[in-house]
Amino acid sequence: MAQPRKYLRVFEHQSIKLGQFVDGHVFEQKDLAAFEKFHGDGSIPYFTLIRDGIRFNEYVGVIQAGNTVIEVLPKADNTPGGTNVKNKWRGILLAMLRAAGIYDIHAPSNSHLKMATNSILDLYFELFTNEIAYLLHTGLIKKYRIKESNAATLKGRLLFNKHIQHNSSHQERFYVSHTTYDQRHHLHGILYKTIRLLQQLNTNLALGSRIGTLLLDFPEMPDLKVSDNTFSRISYNRKTQPYKKAIEISRMLLLHYHPDVSKGGDNILALMFDMNVLWEKFVLASLQELKNKGITVTAQSNRFFWKPATGKRTKIIPDIVINKNGPDCAVLDTKWKNLNGYNPSPDDLRQMYVYHEYYNAKRVALVYPASSSGIRKGTFLPISSGSTQIKECSIIFITVEDTIVQWQKNIRGSIAEWLNSFPDEQLKFRHSPQLE
Repeated sequence: MAQPRKYLRVFEHQSIKLGQFVDGHVFEQKDLAAFEKFHGDGSIPYFTLIRDGIRFNEYVGVIQAGNTVIEVLPKADNTPGGTNVKNKWRGILLAMLRAAGIYDIHAPSNSHLKMATNSILDLYFELFTNEIAYLLHTGLIKKYRIKESNAATLKGRLLFNKHIQHNSSHQERFYVSHTTYDQRHHLHGILYKTIRLLQQLNTNLALGSRIGTLLLDFPEMPDLKVSDNTFSRISYNRKTQPYKKAIEISRMLLLHYHPDVSKGGDNILALMFDMNVLWEKFVLASLQELKNKGITVTAQSNRFFWKPATGKRTKIIPDIVINKNGPDCAVLDTKWKNLNGYNPSPDDLRQMYVYHEYYNAKRVALVYPASSSGIRKGTFLPISSGSTQIKECSIIFITVEDTIVQWQKNIRGSIAEWLNSFPDEQLKFRHSPQLE
């Protein structure tokens, strides 16, 4: 039976110190010790150790350490972080993850998530249990595999060396290798291992009995060691395609689980997402509707811009390129930060100047979330006083909306407004109703 555990919700870049109360729970010494152990030599990017506490970085998601679950939420405004604000940003984070394709709650087997989840971790657990229930309902697939056994009849190929080893005094038996058709294969091994992990880590009482039922109904599998290579070797066909979503969730859970080898009970599961990457994917997904309308939207289109005398060349990789190689090419770089009235960093501006040169871009812009939408234009100063070439770099601020549909609409509208603010050029974008 799953036991209730304490949930703490914080925002990115927020600190928690020893003895601090968060959401009615205190951050205790055992919690700090678990995070310090997980941090190890500093290779974990999710948080930084501070005096008697931890400070979270630009990663959002959920970390479970022992009996404590900490949910790290994004936040792009300066409003106080009360319960209602945390609920708002938790909903925004889940919607961004879905829109960016990081998880999909619209699979046939889980079109409705009925359980009131306590954390993002609970959401993934419920998604997984729904997928397994769907697979069990439709019937688990069987595959051919090679099996060795010491049989009473000669079936298949006799393994002579092992036959001599095992049957020197049992001449009535045969050690053979033969083909069998059953449910014991690597896909089921991965899923079974994940169900066992959920049984160990689940913190939601409502899910406890469901996970127990899955363990009873799912065929028992031998323990399987998993790595990145385990999942990269998987290919799907018509029969195995229904397994894809469950396997994707298994990959996320199994590869981000860090067991406590000292058996102290401080096992760690960290499902964390770089907020800068998530913002980039979210903006890109919002602009995907522009495709097939005379406009192309390309993600991370790289080009070489420096070559050493020996060794590898260096690339530049803008986040989003609109109408790549066209006369009205535009480049966007997304930044998940609140400028608070300040200018972009010199490094970001230098980066945008390079995009002008190497992509022959007519315009470039940095895209930020904000409390109010707006466009702020700027011009790169000419290298010489006699230069007539003007390179502009704009800053696009996009309001964070309560509903993801409205937010994505605002993104398209803000990009459209910026593209259409250059009256000296004949833009394809101007007459595109999908940008309205």
